[in-house]
Amino acid sequence: MQLQEWLRSLRPSSGGLGKSLEEDIRSLLPALPSSFSSLSLSPPSIIGLGALASLTAYWLVTRPRSIQPPCDLQAQSVPVKGDPSCRRSALLKDDNLLDFYYEDTKTVYEVFQRGLRIAGDRPCLGFRKPGEPYQWIPYTEVAERAQVLGSGLLAKGCKPNPKQFVGIFAQNRPEWVIAELACYTFSMAVVPLYDTLGLEAMVHILNLAEISLVICDKEEKAESLLLNKEKGVTPALSCLVLFNPVSAALVERGKACGVEIMHLSEIMDLGRENLKTPVPPKPQDLAVVCFTSGTTGKPKGAMITHGNIASNTSSVIKILEGFFVIRQEDVSISYLPLAHMFERMIQVSMFCHGARVGFYQGDISLLMDDIKTLKPTFFPVVPRLLNRIYDKIISSVTSPLKRAILHYAVRRKQAELSCGIVRNNSFWDKLVLNKIQANLGGNVRFILTASAPISPTVLSFLRATLGCLIFEGYGQTECTAGCTFSMPGDWTAGHVGAPLPCARVKLTDIPDMNYYASSGEGEICIQGPSVFQGYLNDKERTDEALDSDGWLHTGDVGQWQPNGTLQIIDRKKNIFKLSQGEYIAPEKIENVYSRCVPVLQVFVHGDSLQSFLIGIVVPDPEVFVNWNKDRGIVGSYEELCQNPDVKKAVLEDMTAVGKKAGLKSFEQVKDVYLHSELFSISNGLLTPTLKSRRVDLRRVFSEQINQMYSTAAL
Repeated sequence: MQLQEWLRSLRPSSGGLGKSLEEDIRSLLPALPSSFSSLSLSPPSIIGLGALASLTAYWLVTRPRSIQPPCDLQAQSVPVKGDPSCRRSALLKDDNLLDFYYEDTKTVYEVFQRGLRIAGDRPCLGFRKPGEPYQWIPYTEVAERAQVLGSGLLAKGCKPNPKQFVGIFAQNRPEWVIAELACYTFSMAVVPLYDTLGLEAMVHILNLAEISLVICDKEEKAESLLLNKEKGVTPALSCLVLFNPVSAALVERGKACGVEIMHLSEIMDLGRENLKTPVPPKPQDLAVVCFTSGTTGKPKGAMITHGNIASNTSSVIKILEGFFVIRQEDVSISYLPLAHMFERMIQVSMFCHGARVGFYQGDISLLMDDIKTLKPTFFPVVPRLLNRIYDKIISSVTSPLKRAILHYAVRRKQAELSCGIVRNNSFWDKLVLNKIQANLGGNVRFILTASAPISPTVLSFLRATLGCLIFEGYGQTECTAGCTFSMPGDWTAGHVGAPLPCARVKLTDIPDMNYYASSGEGEICIQGPSVFQGYLNDKERTDEALDSDGWLHTGDVGQWQPNGTLQIIDRKKNIFKLSQGEYIAPEKIENVYSRCVPVLQVFVHGDSLQSFLIGIVVPDPEVFVNWNKDRGIVGSYEELCQNPDVKKAVLEDMTAVGKKAGLKSFEQVKDVYLHSELFSISNGLLTPTLKSRRVDLRRVFSEQINQMYSTAAL
């Protein structure tokens, strides 16, 4: 048999290797001696050649392939009108920014309708009870319920226009999304509420937005709203709709203060009796007023339009086109607060493609069980959770041999990443890493981290161990969610990617901090169709955030990298001076110290009357005991937090990490207090987006802060 004939025998019709493999092998023929291609072979040679061909075929089919980036990774953004401090995405053909990706997805309502056309009766929203599998509500039923509930809201006096605000005060669950879609079906706007706002802030929001109807999940939340009504401080409130069962006592209490209490089924029945034709919103219509909790002052209501949301969602789709497409089979786990834009943008992206969203049970301690049951393919996270996953992996490997094998496997996977190869089926995945991947359900193929900086060490490690795409984004509520995003194929760490196609990003001078745009550094400013419309009924703070040319001033400090990506290097807000006149950006220092092995959370504090910094540190319960045992110190977690020798060891480790990261001597903390309880949303020390409530932290730890300063003064 001649080699040419053997190649023909491998065509698909003969059960061979297929045309692509034939072309691969044919491409090698010109390099062979001409006599070889017509060489007649003996039967043993044919058998040997067949074996070689089989091995070659297997390698060609299974060999890892690098991801082809959508643009030159050394030029991910380009200057706008020749100004290197102002840049836009290299994916755009010109300086015109992206408003929408699909012609029929210019509003959130249209986005869901597109998903409905794609998926029909396929699953949309999932939920579960303890110990049970997920149950699913199909797209058709979600759309039907939304129209019915929206009709019920109209029957209760709501108006079908974007000036009608409806409050939603609930944890993530399918009814939350259905209620939101009900509002959008009739052009109404949503105002999300959440537990940690506090009484004063809740009253401020209800009155500022003149909210008459709030949809709640539990009686406890309804009671907190009734308390305000009983005090006469929320006069507009007239109706509460509950997802959970309603007691007769609550109904009577509502009547006593002029508030009608209804169960969801009642308003749904009312909607069926008065079913209305949808009144879809326009792109310029208000979709949501998202109140940012902030760390000081009253919350601000960021006004986000349907067009804002459509442009932001479309930009992510644009970046991922041709290499990652959300499929109907994809499923996202919903546990990050729906009261904030990050989680909502994830869901809008899923709905656009007819994919699924499964909700956690509402108890964060059961999240890992929910993940293992749901087996999500799409996993939105915040850096704190990735840090926990990283710490747990590291602390679980106690054997020196296993630790060496893990780190070698990670280095081999990181070497593949540097070549653009992302996979979870390598030898090292099967031998070492698949157990780690199984903890997230085993099916994750896309992770997006945002809301705060993440350590390059953690990001690089998890990209290798989890064997999936991990993207990092940067933005804030006021630009709808994101303004920069990692570029596919760029698996380096330490930056937040290039501008999204919906945004221009420029840096402006901050003379007080010695940051100048001419040096590629400065305050990050954003302009484009995803930038919000301002703060609700708050012109003063709107003018502080938006300048006359429509640039949003973020308060973050960035630096352009040579490849056109943006690095976050500092924070303009929350800076203060020490007594010697040095400016301090505590969040930057906290991000450095969070890389210390024993440190899970840290709050850096300074005073303009003092010359040095101190810190409140929450050690990582997962690693703290073993970390001290390696140093010959034993005890329980609580005992170790009170041990002076342990405090000294932690402070030394923090100082070493800070020095390695380039912190100046005045940026290093001189003393710390070890606290055994986590900063959390429930104890009021973190915002719902897991940022430190600096004012509350100073108040709670005032005694320890004063003690540390007075001790140092002796």
